[in-house]
Amino acid sequence: MDMMFVDQLARFGHFAFGITWIGLLYYFNFVQTEYFKEADPDARVDAFSKLAPRALWYFRWGAMGTFLTGVLLLGYRHAGLTADITVGALLGTLMFLNVWLIIWPNQKIIVESNQGVQAGNEPDPAAAAAAPKAALASRTNTLFSLPMLYLMGSSAHLASGSLVSSTTAVWICVAIIAALELNALFGKQGPLTSVAGVIHCSLGLTVVLVGILNFL
Repeated sequence: MDMMFVDQLARFGHFAFGITWIGLLYYFNFVQTEYFKEADPDARVDAFSKLAPRALWYFRWGAMGTFLTGVLLLGYRHAGLTADITVGALLGTLMFLNVWLIIWPNQKIIVESNQGVQAGNEPDPAAAAAAPKAALASRTNTLFSLPMLYLMGSSAHLASGSLVSSTTAVWICVAIIAALELNALFGKQGPLTSVAGVIHCSLGLTVVLVGILNFL
């Protein structure tokens, strides 16, 4: 098969899956979460029972498709890796893992608990603990999204340098990202609690990572 065709097909899939994934990430964080803060309890239960499962299906498989097509693209372009794509791919990979290992398992508990309530059962006590875990991981993915999108784009059009020439800068970025991911696993939302806070933090993280890669 012609490699140019594979490249174009993988790029198309990467964009299509990525739009689905990130679009739903923003929907969950900027629309659904804010709605649930104001919704009546019965409306919340109904939405979690009927709306959330559909959205979560496209969300998690959009993440899977984005990750797999990204791996395919990197697989035959590894010799030309830039510092930008390396850090961007790290962010994307952590976001993918957060979806499948934290957000979805915990959201599944919440959805099933609400479905049980609609059926006349008592709420699952585990849902109360699952909600903040899913929320923090989702907020962290939103935090990562803007620098990830910027670095993915700059890697093709405005790369900061090769991976070899920017090793120190890349490792500093990796350390910052690792600290933020550890907070997603064991910390608190802090300024990520509000929509404005997560947007401002994401823009700030973009400036910090891009500044390190370009000027260090």
